[in-house]
Amino acid sequence: MSVAERKQAYFSKLGKLLEEYSKVLIVGADNVGSNQMQRVRKSLRGKGVVLMGKNTMVRKAVRGVAESNPKLQALLPYVKGNVGLVFVKDDLSAVKKIIAENKVAAPAKIGSIAPCDVIIPAGPTGLEPTQTSFLQALNIASKISKGQIDISQDVKLISFGQKVGSSEATLLGKLNIKPFAYGLSILTVYDEGSIYDAKILDMSDDDILAKFRAAVRNVASVSLATNYPTLASLPHSLIRGYKNVLSIGLATEFSFPQVDKLKNMLANPGAFVTTTAAPEAKGKPKEEAPAKKEEPAEEEEDMGLGLFD
Repeated sequence: MSVAERKQAYFSKLGKLLEEYSKVLIVGADNVGSNQMQRVRKSLRGKGVVLMGKNTMVRKAVRGVAESNPKLQALLPYVKGNVGLVFVKDDLSAVKKIIAENKVAAPAKIGSIAPCDVIIPAGPTGLEPTQTSFLQALNIASKISKGQIDISQDVKLISFGQKVGSSEATLLGKLNIKPFAYGLSILTVYDEGSIYDAKILDMSDDDILAKFRAAVRNVASVSLATNYPTLASLPHSLIRGYKNVLSIGLATEFSFPQVDKLKNMLANPGAFVTTTAAPEAKGKPKEEAPAKKEEPAEEEEDMGLGLFD
C-alpha cells in the first residue's frame, strides 16, 4: 500500500470514528512504548478505541468531519504535542480506570522530568559500607548496621517537576527503585461538543449531589434576600409566611384550626404530655410542669413543621 493510500485509509478510519462516537478522550502518550500501547488496546476492547497519528493528519481529518458536525471544532485546540484519541461510547469513568491500571513502573532516567515526588524510605539499603561517601554527597544521613548501609530517615530525593540528575538516577538504580509509572494520561474530555478537564471524571455521585445542594442553598439565599421567588426559596417562604400567620393568630382573636391547637397547648400544656414518658416515671411522683405562656423558639419551630397536619 502506497503512502497516499495509507493516508486515505487513516482519514477514512478517523472520520468513521468521529461520526460513530460522541465521546473522545485526548490522552498524552509520553514514555509509552508499543508493547504497552498494545496492552491498553486489548484492555479497552469492546469499551473504547485508541487511535494515534500525526497531529497534522488528525486536525485535517477533524476539520473535514466538522463541516457536517461543527461541534468537533472544539477538539482542534487540544490536538497538540504527543497525544492520541480514545473513542468511547459508554461510561467514561470506567474507561479512565482501565487506562490508569495500564501503567508500567519505570526507572528514573537522567534528564527526565519527575511526574511525582520521589521519597527514599528509611531502613536497610543492601549497599556495602563503601557506598557511604556517595550518600553523604547527596546529604543523606546513614549508618552502618549488620554490614550494610541503613538510611536514618525518609529522604525526599526528587520533587515533582524537577529534572532528574545523574546522582539521583544512579542512587535509585543502586537501590533498585523504579519511582515512576508511565502510561496514557487523560488530558481533556470531549463529550458531545462539551470540553472539560479529566478531573471531572473523578467526581462521585455524592460529590455531585453535594455541589447541587450547595447551589440550591445559594439560590434560595439570594432569592430570599432580594424577595424574588424561585422554586428553591418557595418552601422557606411558605414556612416563614405560616409562622407569621401563627404569630398574628396568637396575638389576636383570629382563629383557624392550627392556631387553635397551638393556643390550647399554651393554655393547658399538661394535657398534651405524651404517654411514652409513663414507663420512665413509674414508681415516682408525677411532677407537673408549670404552665407557661410563652414557649421557646425551638418548640414553635416544631409546631410550624406540622402546619399541614
